[in-house]
Amino acid sequence: MTSKSRNLSIKQRGLMNFEAVMWIFTRLSALAIYGLILVGLIGALIMGARNNMNFADVMRWAFMPNITHVQSTDLQDLNPWASPFWKLTASALLLVATAHGVHGLAVIADDYIAGSGARKAVRFLSVLMMLSMMGMGLWLIWTS
Repeated sequence: MTSKSRNLSIKQRGLMNFEAVMWIFTRLSALAIYGLILVGLIGALIMGARNNMNFADVMRWAFMPNITHVQSTDLQDLNPWASPFWKLTASALLLVATAHGVHGLAVIADDYIAGSGARKAVRFLSVLMMLSMMGMGLWLIWTS
């Protein structure tokens, strides 16, 4: 008895539906967050080591590389810290971390909210909150 092989496309198998894409997004965004924090940490160690930054200042910079985190320190020259590279790094960290967190919030809300209308309302409010937090954060990063 011979069996026929089944050749189904990815769409027919259901492997690339919205939930699968969001599962992949969650994993990749977590890796991106780790990578951006590592870039901030290495940058703070390289740029701050010559100026004797303390551990708390290095960690503040690693988790949000924004010029306001080094203004209150003993650094003489703030120009390298205000470069577009660090603003882009801070912006990327803000966008990825906010999207990652709000997706996690929506997943948790789906587990506890039974009604589909209520789930849609919570998702809408979550996306609204995410967009407003991203907008405020980007405004602060680029205007400070």
